[in-house]
Amino acid sequence: MSGTASIDADADDFISVGSPLPQISWAKPLDGRQVHVHFTSGEEKIVDLAPALASRRIFIPLRSDDALFRRLTVSAFGDALEWPGPDLEFSAEWLEALPPAGFTNQDFRDAMDRLGLSLDGMAAALEISRRLVADYRKAKPIPRHIALATRYLLDHAPA
Repeated sequence: MSGTASIDADADDFISVGSPLPQISWAKPLDGRQVHVHFTSGEEKIVDLAPALASRRIFIPLRSDDALFRRLTVSAFGDALEWPGPDLEFSAEWLEALPPAGFTNQDFRDAMDRLGLSLDGMAAALEISRRLVADYRKAKPIPRHIALATRYLLDHAPA
């Protein structure tokens, strides 16, 4: 072996490694540790960072300091949200994977329709009472755990 290699410049070979990484074009802090994020793909969503902030000690300053939380910036390459301080950031890829913060009663009704579940069926799937399902279909505020469980059911529904 000579230890050299060559590349054919005229080759039409492409290497695919998946979809491009998401990039953030802008972000705006909201009340309650929520952030409105706009991706360069055009997707927009409001994400709730409170659970993530509560999960790590490094985020204690962001949990307790409203002024610091409001100082968020988009990184130079658009690949993360950053705050002043060491390691205070969330990647664009992670943010894109988060479910939207809001889950309305209409979203709940739409989920039931998409899943083809009755009041009894949804109650059994979520392991809650039929009465609660009926209330969530109307105007009762939907708790985070019910919203997440409903999204899980949608994500894992047979096609």
